[in-house]
Amino acid sequence: MRITARVDYAVRAALELAAAAPDALTSERIATAQGIPARFLQAILRDLQGARLVSSQRGREGGYRLALPAEEISIARVMRVEQGFLADVHGERPEDLDYPGPAHALGTVWVAARASYRRVLEQVTLADVIHGTLPDHVAELVGLETAWRSFGDDAPR
Repeated sequence: MRITARVDYAVRAALELAAAAPDALTSERIATAQGIPARFLQAILRDLQGARLVSSQRGREGGYRLALPAEEISIARVMRVEQGFLADVHGERPEDLDYPGPAHALGTVWVAARASYRRVLEQVTLADVIHGTLPDHVAELVGLETAWRSFGDDAPR
C-alpha cells in the first residue's frame, strides 16, 4: 500500500474541515494546523471543490467547509479525488489484466487485495476518524499484532 503525500494531505484537510463543521476554515488555518504546504493545499482544495466535497465562501466569514456531512464522506471518496482508482496495476484495473502462463491467476490476487483495501477505506468516514470510532471490522484489523509490524519485521528468516 502506498499513499502519496497529496492523498494524505487531502484526507487531513478534509478531517480539519469535518472537525470545524459547520464553521468555515481558511486555507492558511488548515495548512498551519496540519503542516501542509500552503500552495499544495490550495490545489487540493480546488480538487475537493471540483468533486463537490468542499465548498468555499468569500468574505469576512469566508473560508472552506465540507459540502456534505462528515458521516457521508468516506476516506476512499477523498482519496479518489486525488488518485483516481484506489488500486491499479501499471495504471490498469486489476480485472482488466491478462497475465500469461504461471502468472495467469495473479490478476485475481490483485482484485482480492483491492477488495480488502476498499473494505476499509470505503467504510470509514471522516466522522469515524474524528470521533475515533472505527467500524468493528476495521477495529479488529487494527487490533492484530501483525498490523503494526512492517514487512521486514515479520518476514521469514
